[in-house]
Amino acid sequence: MQLHLGTEHSHAVVPGRPRRGIVVLAQLLATSAHLLAQLFWPSGLLADATQILLMPLLAGAVISFTTSPRGRLIRLVLAALFFSWVGDALPRFMDGDPAFLAMVSAFLVAQFFYIGALARYWKSSILRRWWMLFPYLAAFAVLLVLCSPGAGALLAPVIIYGLALMVMAVLSTGLGPVAGSGGAIFFLSDSLIALRSFTDIGIPGMGFWIMLTYVAGQAMISYAASQRDAQEKSTTTCR
Repeated sequence: MQLHLGTEHSHAVVPGRPRRGIVVLAQLLATSAHLLAQLFWPSGLLADATQILLMPLLAGAVISFTTSPRGRLIRLVLAALFFSWVGDALPRFMDGDPAFLAMVSAFLVAQFFYIGALARYWKSSILRRWWMLFPYLAAFAVLLVLCSPGAGALLAPVIIYGLALMVMAVLSTGLGPVAGSGGAIFFLSDSLIALRSFTDIGIPGMGFWIMLTYVAGQAMISYAASQRDAQEKSTTTCR
């Protein structure tokens, strides 16, 4: 964005802000509608229709909060959001184990893109303080113990996806506390899916909590990535 000096440009409007507000409002409305649907009509048309809007709207928010040319971090986050959308949409055309495998496969690709986006910031992550890895390892171990008896033939893909998810959550701490919290919340979301799928553990409003943590986790990572992209561009411009 160019800075123009002179009285004729003193009241210039920053481009993109109206569009940004519209996209954020649409995201909030779609998320609110979906969460209400999860509480009251979890198998209805409203839940299905709004779920496939969540990730495209979040991607639109990322685009509206960043400027072109977008760096590697933002491009990879957008790719992760795209495959998250595939994970939301594709299983609707399948049933049973194939639907579950399609979802896990799409989200696994999404995790790989998140890992690729976050890996360059590992020196700022908790990997530099190895003792802070224990909560993540303990959570993964407990989840594996609980889900293994019921996973059957799906155990291997569940383990692979769980490891990728854990690595993403650890690396997300490299972007700061907002992204780190988002990574942990995303880990919680998929842990709830695993518990619902492979155990008898029931939590009231499980679908609501899964989707709330799913959207919140990715939104927090996306927001932190947008902020880091702006900081890196500012630093480059000032050099």
